[in-house]
Amino acid sequence: MKFRRWTHFGLAALITTGSTAMMAVASGEDEKPKNAAATEKSAKAEKKAEEIVDVKIGELELKLPKSWKQSDATLPMRLATFEVPAGEGDKDKGEFVISSFPGGGGGVDANISRWVGQFSAEGRKVTVRQGKAGESDYFVANISGTYMKPDGPPILRKTKETPGQRMVGVILNLEGKAVYFMKLTGPDATVAAQLNAVRASFGGKLDDEKEYEF
Repeated sequence: MKFRRWTHFGLAALITTGSTAMMAVASGEDEKPKNAAATEKSAKAEKKAEEIVDVKIGELELKLPKSWKQSDATLPMRLATFEVPAGEGDKDKGEFVISSFPGGGGGVDANISRWVGQFSAEGRKVTVRQGKAGESDYFVANISGTYMKPDGPPILRKTKETPGQRMVGVILNLEGKAVYFMKLTGPDATVAAQLNAVRASFGGKLDDEKEYEF
């Protein structure tokens, strides 16, 4: 893979972990149902249109499902944290986190590589796409496999291998303002069911995107 720098921002402020050379990269087709059962389930989910609420975090304006409950907890490096309901068949809920850092928080490639590195290389699947929401550029990383889930206080940097997980990470360059990072993590089915909601929250459209090579 070739790596490119995103020259809108300064040096990467975040450390890249894991090896990107061993990534299993999937095409955009991975974001669409592959069989009749999945298509039927997707259709049923779309019929249950959920109420949407307007949420403003800093200069970022989002349209989020009402069922996503914002936490009152104040956590380091987070502007907001939302609890996402568990999907069908899952026991654990998902977590949606919004962050923004001075200077842009590093380039696109560094941040995507860091997210990918949070999953075990074995069995990992990665799709990265880019698009525009109005005048704002954005990038969506869809990663699934065994997640090295943080275990305990962040300062300890301990992780626990958790199979059957998925992450949808978004880098949104809000034109003329700031760069926002949005990340939904949790059980595979729970996160996959909310992929369209994540995109719709900031005005992204899958059909208008193209694959991003990094």
